Order: sequence, then C-alpha cells, then structure tokens
Amino acid sequence: MASLKLDGLNKIYPSGSLALYDINLETRDKEFIVILGGENSGKSTLLRVAAGLEDASSGKVFIGGKDVTEADPKDRDIAMVFSSSSLYPALNVFDNLSFGLKIRKAPQALIEQRVKAVAEIFGITDILYRKPKALTAGQKQRVAIGRAIVREPRLYLFDEPLSGLDGKLKGEMLNVIINMQARMEGTFVYATRNVSEAMTIGTRIAVLKNGLLQQIDSPENLYDYPANAYVAFYIGAPSINFLNKSVLESEGGDVYAVCGQLKLKLPDSIITRLKHAEEYKNTGKPVIVGIRPEDVRIAEEGIDCTVSKTENDNDNYYAECAVCGHDLVVGANENTKAGDKAKLSIDLGRLYLFDGETRLTLLKRDGGYRQSDYPEAEFEPLAFKDEEAVTEKFKPKKEAKKKR
Repeated sequence: MASLKLDGLNKIYPSGSLALYDINLETRDKEFIVILGGENSGKSTLLRVAAGLEDASSGKVFIGGKDVTEADPKDRDIAMVFSSSSLYPALNVFDNLSFGLKIRKAPQALIEQRVKAVAEIFGITDILYRKPKALTAGQKQRVAIGRAIVREPRLYLFDEPLSGLDGKLKGEMLNVIINMQARMEGTFVYATRNVSEAMTIGTRIAVLKNGLLQQIDSPENLYDYPANAYVAFYIGAPSINFLNKSVLESEGGDVYAVCGQLKLKLPDSIITRLKHAEEYKNTGKPVIVGIRPEDVRIAEEGIDCTVSKTENDNDNYYAECAVCGHDLVVGANENTKAGDKAKLSIDLGRLYLFDGETRLTLLKRDGGYRQSDYPEAEFEPLAFKDEEAVTEKFKPKKEAKKKR
C-alpha cells in the first residue's frame, strides 16, 4: 500500500516562524493529490517533512501505514522531484537515471531493465549517453523525473517540478506526469502554486495559506463550494469579484444582497442554502458577496454599466465594468470596447455568500455537491480572526536593538 498520512503536523522554525499548523491529511493508495498554495504557504515544507528532509516540530508522518516520523529519508521509500532538475553534471543520462539503483547495489540486469523502461516512458532513449549540459530544459526535467521513478518507490513527491518551464513545454511535461501516474503503482503528491495545473491533474486538492489548511476536496467542489472567501478567490481565473460590506435585507418576502446602490435579489436556490439566515436578514451584519466573472455577462438586458477596459485570455473575452460604484470583471465578447455603455446579466443562482468577519461560507452544500467518503471533505477552516491570531502568535520576534 502506498499512502501518506499527516497527523497533527506542525513545523515551527528556530526563528519562531510558523511553516505548518496542525495539518491533518491522508491520501489513498495510488491517489494523485495536489498541495496548492502561494508563496510561503507551506506546501514545499509539507513535502520536505513528509520526505524526512526536515523534521516535524510535532505530529506524525505515516507512509503505507507505518510511522516514519523519525525515519531517515532513505528508509521512507519515497522519491522527490524538485523545481530544478539537479542532475549530476559529470554523469550521462543513463548514469543519472541509474544512480539510485547503483547505490542500493541493485543487480546490473535490473538496472538495465528499469532504465530502458523509464527511457521509453519519457521518450529519452536517444539521449541516454549525453551529459546534462547537452540537454534542453525539457529533457533535463524528463531525466530528473525519470531518475525519481526508476526505483519504483511507493510515494512520489513533486515540488513545483514545472515552475521553470515555458507554457508549451509545461503542457507537454504535465501530460507526461499524468500518463506516468496512470502507469505507476505509487501515490503522487504534487505541490504547485499554479491553479490551472492543480485543477487539471488532481483527484483532490489541499489548499494552504500561511501554513494553515483551508480546504481539501475535489477540483469541482472547491470551485462550486468553497469553504471560505480565500478558497473562492484562489480557485478560478479570472479571480472572483467580491462585494465587501454587503448586507442582507428582507422586503415583502424577498431577500436581497445589498452593497451600496447595487441590490441583488436572492433566488430560492440560494435562500434555502443560507445558514443562520435570521442572523443576517435586516440586522446589518456584514456579508461578502462573491460573483465569478463567468457567471455575469454583458447582455441586451440587465443592470446598467460602463465598460472600463477589455482583455482576452485564450479566446475567452472579459471586461472590467463600472456598475453602481463597483468594478466587476465580467464575461464579454470580441465586440466589447472600453467606454461602451452596456448591461449586465448576472446568474443569481451562482452567487457566493461569506460572513463579513469570519469569511467562512454562509451557504450549505446542496444536491450539486459531489459527495465523497474522504473525511477531509468535512474539514472546516479557522475563522479569519483565529487565523490571524495563530499567525501573530508565531510571528518571529525582532531582536531588541542593542543600546550603543
């Protein structure tokens, strides 16, 4: 069995800075899980602790059901691929690929067999006797990944392996990794800051922020049912529009989300999902309204707006529009021009609502949620103020300036 379990994992550096806080995560055998987060989110540290390259401050690491918290990296049966290829410059491709097997004194026949199989998988058979300096960036990364899998470990850890590659090459290598995972017997844990990569390859995605877990779920569920405003913002491109300092008002049996002059009537599909509705209706308690750009479009009828600017992304057209004192990024078409007076049609059934203070979702899951049997799907992140308290607690204390 090839699985990874992190049980109450914490990592605090000697400086006092927090890298990981109470991480609980368990993969299934042969799963492809993605650790998604921005800079200083803790994703690389998580992989390094799992690999044994860094010690956990507290908590436990299990691989294949075995407690390896105190085990050396060589005894964990893992392979790790970094963002840089890190090939041995004095060795040719064959010797780079076989290095891990040779130091484990594998039989030569097995070495030949494994290297040949890996070279065929990665399409590098014709460069086996070249030195790294003679390889392209893509070839180097293929060799680096091939070197990791040639031992056929149980657990594969990828730390932003494609970050230094251009768009076309990145797409090719992503396909290589996807196909490789389908052919191998191990479990893949892949860290990236690239949302598109994560949504393409992950069976599940764990979102990290400042060392704190935000949500673990399938790509579809993260997009449609974000646990908090941060996940809603991070998942999706262009980023979701937020109407901060909104309130909910009830009039004549209808409920409206109101932000300044903008007033949006909530459909029944949203009202029936609203948690603790009476705490928010006509109380002035602040909420955050989220509107994804793909859920609002320039149309013949709707809310008046003025187009500020336009852009296109891979044949998808978007416009930034001024509406009732707010700037919204919306779906557009090739004929949309800056300065146009237009109207916006919003799919109100696709609104997102978050508490204005905790930033946690106010909407219960409905029948559209793709239920899984992973216990992590029920995980609830900390409220925003509690997150801030944790971050502040572990903020490195500046040394007092010495008196001259």
